[in-house]
Amino acid sequence: MTPTVDPALRAIALAATLTCLGSTLALAQTTPSPAPASPAPASAAASEPTRTAAPRTKSADAASSTPNAAPATDKTLSTVVVTGSRISRIGSEGPSPVTVLKGEDLDRLGYRNVSDALSGLTQNTGFTQGEDFGNTFTPAANAISLRGLGPNHTLVLVNGRRVADYPSPYNGSVNFVNIANIPSALIDRIETLSGGASAIYGSDAIAGVVNIVLKRHVDGVTLNLRAGASQQGGGENARAQLTGGFEAGALSGVYGVELSGRQPIWSRQRDFMADTTLQGAAPSVVIGRRDASSGRYLAPTDGCDAGSGLFQGSTSAYSSRSGVYCGSGRTSPSFWTTQTGNRSVQAAGALTYALGNGLELFAEGQFGWAHTENNTRGPSWTSQAAGLGYFRNANTGLLETWTRRFSPEEIGDIDRYNRIWQDSTHNVVAGVRGDLTGTWTFELSASSAYYLNKTTTPRLLASVEQLLLGPRLGTEANGTAIYAADPARLFTPLTNAEFDSVLGKSRGRNNSWNQQVSASASGEWLKLPAGPLRAAVVAEAGTQGLTNVTDPRLGQGVFYNTTEGTNIRGTRDRFAVGAELNAPITRQLTATVAGRYDRYHFDGRNEGKTTYNAGLEFRPVDSLLLRAQHATSFRAPDMNYVFAPETRGYYSSSTDYYRCAQSGVPLAQCDFVNVSPGFNFVRTGGDLKSERGRSWGLGTVWQPTSSFDASLDLWKVRINDLVTDLDADQVLRNEADCRTGKQEATSPVCVDAISRVTRNPDNALVRPGEVTLVRVNPINAARESTWGFDLGARYSWTLQDWGRWTLDVKYTQVQDYRYQQSSGDRDYNQVGTTDFTDWRNKLNANLTWKVGAWTHTLAAQRNSKIPQADEEGYLPAYWNFNGSTQWQVSRRTSVSLTVNNLFNKIRKDSTSSWPYYPVGYYFPYGRQGWIELDHRF
Repeated sequence: MTPTVDPALRAIALAATLTCLGSTLALAQTTPSPAPASPAPASAAASEPTRTAAPRTKSADAASSTPNAAPATDKTLSTVVVTGSRISRIGSEGPSPVTVLKGEDLDRLGYRNVSDALSGLTQNTGFTQGEDFGNTFTPAANAISLRGLGPNHTLVLVNGRRVADYPSPYNGSVNFVNIANIPSALIDRIETLSGGASAIYGSDAIAGVVNIVLKRHVDGVTLNLRAGASQQGGGENARAQLTGGFEAGALSGVYGVELSGRQPIWSRQRDFMADTTLQGAAPSVVIGRRDASSGRYLAPTDGCDAGSGLFQGSTSAYSSRSGVYCGSGRTSPSFWTTQTGNRSVQAAGALTYALGNGLELFAEGQFGWAHTENNTRGPSWTSQAAGLGYFRNANTGLLETWTRRFSPEEIGDIDRYNRIWQDSTHNVVAGVRGDLTGTWTFELSASSAYYLNKTTTPRLLASVEQLLLGPRLGTEANGTAIYAADPARLFTPLTNAEFDSVLGKSRGRNNSWNQQVSASASGEWLKLPAGPLRAAVVAEAGTQGLTNVTDPRLGQGVFYNTTEGTNIRGTRDRFAVGAELNAPITRQLTATVAGRYDRYHFDGRNEGKTTYNAGLEFRPVDSLLLRAQHATSFRAPDMNYVFAPETRGYYSSSTDYYRCAQSGVPLAQCDFVNVSPGFNFVRTGGDLKSERGRSWGLGTVWQPTSSFDASLDLWKVRINDLVTDLDADQVLRNEADCRTGKQEATSPVCVDAISRVTRNPDNALVRPGEVTLVRVNPINAARESTWGFDLGARYSWTLQDWGRWTLDVKYTQVQDYRYQQSSGDRDYNQVGTTDFTDWRNKLNANLTWKVGAWTHTLAAQRNSKIPQADEEGYLPAYWNFNGSTQWQVSRRTSVSLTVNNLFNKIRKDSTSSWPYYPVGYYFPYGRQGWIELDHRF
């Protein structure tokens, strides 16, 4: 590089950094924000290898605490940047605990994929709706819930940078990052930071941060092939990865490509849930004809003989309290996928070009495409479902309601009724970095992240009504439709051609994006007696947005029983400035402080938040680290809440307290308790404030030898102004109390509760008095808090002739969890009660044995007890074991065998209704295995 260009680039970098800092500070001063929580910090990018555990070694301590020491000539101690800080350090441990999972450990520990590994973290104590949950807004996505505080309070980064949110909200409510399609090909490690980190990263980092760090250097070209399946059927899968690196003069780079595919696992492929009647439940209605006036079934004209071959020949006449219908226990199992089918192509790469004199240009990119399919219910039809729910049959003179579930035999190919998600993503960044002065480095970068999600949903066409009822003859004065309907048509199975004539598809398009420019610098600021004062500064500006576009044909009479969809569009801009200091107070004591100011502009509003954190590291001896940390954090209002005019859906289960009170029986014996699926709801937006978080940490790390280390960390997280939906269950309780006179009907609480619940009239012919809609909206709840502790230990030893052994153990215990939707709600510790539905503790342990060319690993996970479905007791703690064996065939080639769920156990819940296992907590797959070949060219 020429003498003129070199200082010019440095000057531009310095000017850009100062300009961004200055403009953001000016904005903060000219546009004051509501009472901030405290000072303001930076946003980090972990980009160098690290490992968890070690307090500072003697050599590292000497290097950092002797200001005038001569530079080493034989060996230089490299510094690393660890998630949770922008300042590079010699040791990997700091004031906040960081757990590291190495890329090569993902397969060794028996994880099915990256999502499985993240879900298995002991800090991930929260329940989440994932790809096996079935009826959810996001069945093609997985999420993580550190400390049980929800996916929206865990920040997920790639190489220390934000990625685009999943375009559809989790549970129809909050934005989150999808971890289902993260490739493992180029992963160097996954770092998990516990506690608040908004002072480094900004919004969302309340419960913690997950940073997926990709490799920056790869030797040669490596091909990895893997294939496997589940022992009990379904889930056949294969993966091919190609990774490599190159150097060509000043240009160097790495690349990785991953192709993967897996078949779905259907509930019918698991004997214990292949039929909904296995525990005594009545079969589901396949063909039903009711007298709407009496509510009783009209007997099948042929005794169900015509439909007896439907649902694998399981359909037969069933005598219920309301009469006889044609039913089967295989209606739901035939169409329910407990694991989605998926095909994906993922690619990642990084390029650097050395300009000389410590400067380099860089570019990084991750690109992905995924095709996901799932099924949660087959096609079904009820006459006049969008109207009164019944019709006048001119042939009988009766008001009738007809019901029909269509079987795989009628559809032709069950996969034709799968829902499809097609995802396309990219994350790209480009910039320049290098030495700014003798001890300072800088980085200028621009990044763009984009997520496109296209959905295809099979639907019955509105013409299905005419196919089964015949032409509409007219309408009575009260709106009742008139048909001359032939029952023989109802009880006769459809041909494939007939079903094709009433099958349509609706399509949706959802996308989200996150674009950012940033300037950062870090280095030694001052020389203190105990060592250098290190500092980092950062300035960021960015924009993010989302769009959800539904099919315009919904609610327009094209499809059977649909309502008009809601389109969502919104963007918001943000600016941030931050700084961080790391100061050695004495040779044994180091302090870290960080502060950051974030400002958001959205929906005509400006909102600013100042956050800070402070930490202390005390090393009384070289082998012992004592640490403490306090941080404030925040989360800007979810864009879905801000920009969605309304969201429609239904609850997984609901209780009608009013009808239970009317029936006069105890709640435990009421037929209207925990009815599944639950009531329909409509959620409208609200004027929301940012959530405010605080976290505390106190811990110790002890490493007396290089072969042993142990850690203990206490943690606490509290969220105020928590954004949550108004509790529909509480609304229904209040409505019941108001209607039965337990509360004054004219009180504000009663007026509000009764207005939120819509019911059928008591004299309705179909479903009299039943709840048809519950209206809710998001609110800033009073408080949510939790505290507990993490334990970790690692021990390695060598036995003569028996190789190298390593034992690694991690444990998390939740001691206290409290939630109050309003300040007047009961404040109590839910842990130890059936109100606490997350895991109270989780344990991960693995033992690795390396001997000669062989490496064997046994991994164990233990999850604590969880409440049974009936909430009358608990499912006991559950152990799962994975195992792997690797044979290093040659210096370049290895072969591995991995088994997930060695003992082929499936967690079941005898108190639950179908599918008889704790959905969302455990997978019903049973034993799975893979064989893997790895070859480096």
